[in-house]
Order: sequence, then structure tokens, then C-alpha cells
Amino acid sequence: MKVNDILAGAVLLLLSIAILAYTRTLPNIPGQNIGPAAFPGLLAAILLGCSVALMARGWRARRAGPWVARMEWTRHFDQVRNFGLVCASLFFYSHFSEKLGYFICAFAVLGSLLASLRVRPALVVPLALGITLFIHTLFYKLLRVPLPWGLLERFAW
Repeated sequence: MKVNDILAGAVLLLLSIAILAYTRTLPNIPGQNIGPAAFPGLLAAILLGCSVALMARGWRARRAGPWVARMEWTRHFDQVRNFGLVCASLFFYSHFSEKLGYFICAFAVLGSLLASLRVRPALVVPLALGITLFIHTLFYKLLRVPLPWGLLERFAW
């Protein structure tokens, strides 16, 4: 779906204003010039500038197109299905990873995505397992990011 630049810029402008308003409610830390509002406020100011630039670009173009138009990929079932599957995978992982654990969720997500992308069936399980183990090693061991074990807690290393 293609949204007109003026409309997209207006939505981002409202978001940046809301973030800036929220950062005003964050408490100051005594004895420090920079508090918890500094970084989100800086990002919101940058977003505000980008949204104004996007709206200006849309205003200059002023093509007589619709405010919202369907993109070519939305006319193909496979591509819409894959988009929906990615969204469903993110929802699944974010809601079930604590209970089921990283290994189970990542393996299920990768397996379903690989199958949806028509990877040869004989390669789906080995690829999903290998990628899951690689990402776990990268995050858990090298970057020291704690990933949830869930049902496999007793096998944690």
C-alpha cells in the first residue's frame, strides 16, 4: 500500500509531537544536565524534521494520485500471504517466547517462513535448526543477551 507523502508525513509529525510531549513528563536526574528525556527527545526532533521534509516533498510533487493506493505486490496472493506470515510470526514470538522458549519459537517461525518461501522440504528442518542454533550462539554466548529458555529450562547451558 502506498500512502501519499503528505499523509504519511502528517502521521509521523503527530507521532513526533506526542513523543516530545511525553518526554516532558520524564523526571530530571538531580545533578545531571542530561536526563532520561534527552535521547527520546533528540530522536523525536529528528523525526519531526524528517516528517516536515516528507510533507514538503509531497506538496512539491502534488500529483493528482489517491491518498492511499494499492501496490503491485498486494495483487499477488503469495506475497500477501508471506507478509501476513511475517506479521503473525512476530506476534507469535513476542507472545509465546517466554513460555515456550527461544528454541521452540525460533524453530517454528523459521520453519514456517522457509516452507512459505518454498525452500525444498528436505532443507527446511536442517536450515531452521542450524539458523536457530547460530542465532542463539551469537546472542546468548557472544553478545550475552539472555534469551528465554521456556520449556527447555532444565537443558539450559
